[in-house]
Amino acid sequence: MLIRKAVMSDSEGIYKLISHYAKEGKLLARTYSSIYENLQSFVVAVINNEVVGICSLTILDRNLAEVRSLAVNPAYVGKGIGKALVQQIIKETEDIQINKLISLTYQITFFSKLGFNQVDKNELPQKMWKDCINCPKLHSCDETAMLMNVF
Repeated sequence: MLIRKAVMSDSEGIYKLISHYAKEGKLLARTYSSIYENLQSFVVAVINNEVVGICSLTILDRNLAEVRSLAVNPAYVGKGIGKALVQQIIKETEDIQINKLISLTYQITFFSKLGFNQVDKNELPQKMWKDCINCPKLHSCDETAMLMNVF
């Protein structure tokens, strides 16, 4: 398995993984245009030239970034790909000297094992005003906010 920054030829694989989990209500859907515009924020896991996992890093402000769009091909779940992707995002967060990393997730145990702790969403006004205000789930969000102090 190779973990690397995404390149334009990965766009189709990124789109397919996001769309798969968006249909299940586990991720918000993204357009190709959104993927192209944010391609530099994605890392991918590749096996046999196939994108089998994705994750992105979004900067919310000078002290806060977010793990987004974490998805692994169902055939590869449980093989450490998600963990490797998030560890790469943590490293990138540290490299750019942002000290807090969040995730809004349904995978509480997974993120807890990586060092994230549950927090109240109201403690994350940067996230609420930047993204959540436009989300169709704003008043019925069932995701859990998780926070890691990177350094």
